[in-house]
Amino acid sequence: MGGPGDPPEGTPEGASTGGEDEYRSVVFDESFVRAARLQEFSAQERIADHAPAVRRRPPRHRGLSRQALILVLLIAVAFGTAIYMGVRHPYQTPVAQPPEPLRMTVIPLAPQTAVPGATRPEDLYANSPAAQFRIGAEGITLPASRRTAHFSDSQVVTALTTVKDYLVESSLDPEVLTGGATRPVRILLDPQQLDQFDQSFDRPTADGRHAPTGWLVRFDPSVQLADSKIRVQGSLQAAEFDSNTLEVIADHTFVYALKPAGSDEQADASLFTVRRELHFRFDRDDLRMHQAELVVSYVQAGPLACSENSVDQLRPLLAGQTAKAGGPAGTDPYATGSATALCGSLATSAQPKV
Repeated sequence: MGGPGDPPEGTPEGASTGGEDEYRSVVFDESFVRAARLQEFSAQERIADHAPAVRRRPPRHRGLSRQALILVLLIAVAFGTAIYMGVRHPYQTPVAQPPEPLRMTVIPLAPQTAVPGATRPEDLYANSPAAQFRIGAEGITLPASRRTAHFSDSQVVTALTTVKDYLVESSLDPEVLTGGATRPVRILLDPQQLDQFDQSFDRPTADGRHAPTGWLVRFDPSVQLADSKIRVQGSLQAAEFDSNTLEVIADHTFVYALKPAGSDEQADASLFTVRRELHFRFDRDDLRMHQAELVVSYVQAGPLACSENSVDQLRPLLAGQTAKAGGPAGTDPYATGSATALCGSLATSAQPKV
């Protein structure tokens, strides 16, 4: 016998039993009814209009929910804040300042006696203050690097290495010394200094800004190297110029053995001394590009005649030659003092004793 809710004939074959309804999971709440696309006419509407039992409802225009609107608004605010901070934040990388023009001083040192000479350059070196100097690039030693407040160890090493490369190319490369080459030096300079560099070689001028000998060591074609083993001694010092700039000061003495161009091996050689004090500066772009800003070049060189123009190239006095001394007596390029005259006298102690 069926229960109170069962049909008189009992549960049809295949139907759910135990009061289970296969549509029980479907909930016909108010939102479901409102969302229906078909709507049944009321009985009154069907009698009056003889219309079909149902009619199609126009689609509802549903806008964004409140939560979606808030989310979109928050994203827009965050995006706008990011753009504002990217443009106006106080930690922007400072705009690189153009490098200063190079200020240069080249002081010729005139010998007080005839220039000493010898057939063997080794004898000259052994009897001169350069006897203990190292040969070539080995004489340009890097100090123990120390990070600064705003630059790392690796950045300081990069600055020191770039300066050493500049000294090697501008003071030791035979093609630069006697062959007139400039590119090995030029490529190591900050691009904003290249106009001044090029003008120095195109139109040399004794104005403290445009002398080739302020950028590099260059000899007159009338002389040649008697020995490729150039003696070198000096120091490098690195420190911060400001929070965005490193400064390296190089102070080195280079000693060359020279003789007349085209002479045979029996011709006497003589020594020529060049002391170069160079001040370099590096911003972060310079460090990244392995380039330098050369801002000060102070050079003492001799034996030279004070009457000779040393702007475009150096014209050394060779073995046996003499010149009238000029300026303060006893200027020594091996010493650490700074000469102030336009021409000095080469100290006798700076010459080899032969």
